[in-house]
Amino acid sequence: MSQPTPFRGVIAIDGPSGSGKSSVSRRLATELGLRCLDTGSMYRAATLAVLRSGVGLTDAATILKVVEGATLEFGTTPNDRYSLVDGDNVDVEIRGPEVTAAVSAVSGVPEVRAILISMQRDIIAKANGIVVEGRDIGEVVAPDADLKVYLTADPNERARRRSMQAGADLAATAADLTRRDNADAKTTRPHDAAPGAVVLDTTHLDLDQVITALHELIAHKGTE
Repeated sequence: MSQPTPFRGVIAIDGPSGSGKSSVSRRLATELGLRCLDTGSMYRAATLAVLRSGVGLTDAATILKVVEGATLEFGTTPNDRYSLVDGDNVDVEIRGPEVTAAVSAVSGVPEVRAILISMQRDIIAKANGIVVEGRDIGEVVAPDADLKVYLTADPNERARRRSMQAGADLAATAADLTRRDNADAKTTRPHDAAPGAVVLDTTHLDLDQVITALHELIAHKGTE
């Protein structure tokens, strides 16, 4: 592949679970020499702090207090996007079923979202170029991003990818994705592209093809 176009802006990558955001964001950031932020990990880390505290998932006020009192830190090096909760590396734990089942409840607390969005904006502002992935980046977190991309894929393909990654049953994975999409839709718009975003359907594309398409978009941005 030819040398990537130099880029030091903000790239927002949104899309539902299983659309390829994480793999694409990490690879693109690596090739462009940018930072990389996984906002989903931030919500998962906050959720783990809440679960560790033992508070109920319906107690929004106490959930907020726990998140406010937790020390959350996140790495933005593409190949080392660590998550720390009170100094503990929780990269594995936040991907477990308990956190997955609870994250929508915690992220659905508006004040918690406000705290994490503020953190996300601060990280973006301090980075000299960054790829940010999530569900509301292009519309809420970084509406002025230099490039907005919405990755999507057929629901069956999304479920297949996730089940392969987790080694889980396909039908159970599909049901879980539907549950998460419905829960996320209460606070974000996982099936809607942000205004000005380029929609890229990855159903029949492999990672190399998606990355090539994104490099072409960035190169086009440079000629505008």
